[in-house]
Amino acid sequence: MSQSREALPGQSPFARLALTHALAVGADTLVAVALAGSIFFSATLAAARPKVLLYLGITMVPFAVVAPVMGPALDRTRGGRRFMVALFALGRAVLCVFMANHLKSLLFYPAAFGALALSKGYLVAKSSLVPAVVPDETALVEANSRLALIAVLAGVALGPVGAGLQTLVGARWVLRLAAVVNLASVVAAFRIPKAKRTAAPPAPAEQAELHAIRLAATAMTVLRAAVGFLTFLAAFDLKRSHAASWLFGLVIGAGALGGFLGAVIAPRLRRVMREETILVGSLLVPAVVTLFGARAFGNTAIGVVACAVAVGAASGRLAFDSLVQRDAPEAARGRTFARFETRFQLAWVGGAVIPAAIPDLPGRLGFLLLAVGLAFFGLSYFGAVRASRSTEVVSG
Repeated sequence: MSQSREALPGQSPFARLALTHALAVGADTLVAVALAGSIFFSATLAAARPKVLLYLGITMVPFAVVAPVMGPALDRTRGGRRFMVALFALGRAVLCVFMANHLKSLLFYPAAFGALALSKGYLVAKSSLVPAVVPDETALVEANSRLALIAVLAGVALGPVGAGLQTLVGARWVLRLAAVVNLASVVAAFRIPKAKRTAAPPAPAEQAELHAIRLAATAMTVLRAAVGFLTFLAAFDLKRSHAASWLFGLVIGAGALGGFLGAVIAPRLRRVMREETILVGSLLVPAVVTLFGARAFGNTAIGVVACAVAVGAASGRLAFDSLVQRDAPEAARGRTFARFETRFQLAWVGGAVIPAAIPDLPGRLGFLLLAVGLAFFGLSYFGAVRASRSTEVVSG
């Protein structure tokens, strides 16, 4: 691991990707602050619900573009991953300005759709670039962890700035600042080293190696659904109880803290266990915490459960990304990330729709359902991994 530590600091290829990532995530944080203020907390509960459902529907549409179009483009174009990162940032900058000028118009929603599509496309490109900026596969979890920590720090740095701007001068200026940060990301993206051309399709033998990735993707899908479900369950429960908006901000902060802890814990766990084992723990540990949260339901329990689920989702995502970067054929890495990112977003939306569509879902019941679901799929994934390893031993 010492080799990876020497490769990451300074003006290394990883450092250039890290700077680009910090700016991209910071810009997305500003957009999220503007959307939260204009779509959710500015309206009554009855008015907020259809707006949230409309937004959730919009978030699903971009993936009709991400999987079939962006993934293959990333794989087939020489230097395409770096170029696409810059292009995505430029497109988001333009759309942020457009949203700022049409904040109360129906045109705002197509622009939000476009910004989300480009943001997800960026995440696919970033994940595909990581193996090219680290010395070997043993550094993947650490590199992904550092990128996740950078994302948390960027969100912590720019989130309060966006909230302050929104309070003082409104969401329009938050979106304009996001446009400026995205433009800075464009400049940083062109300093990332070019990726080599990877046009050859994966061989049948390589396709067989994707079985472990598909199993891991199922576990990650459940975690993403849990995050979406918990986010909107907490939001509507606090809205229903007429809690101040800053209290929901504390819940978001607890989730951000969980993401930070997950990014810190994952590389340390990787030194003693495989990525698949980390994913099992990412499901089962939050299940136990959520079960206790259902018993002592309240604002404190919401924060604790949000933190626990965020720890699981963050560490699980790092393990999954590293597993794909380790096992997926280089020629299909962009397509693989795009396909699974689409599945994860659909899972997030599916989880979020449940509390958004059911008017009076009790928070305690929601926590109980979440705990049971996480435990069931955690144990199922554990059994599937053991069965898969047993088959490999027998066939070997």
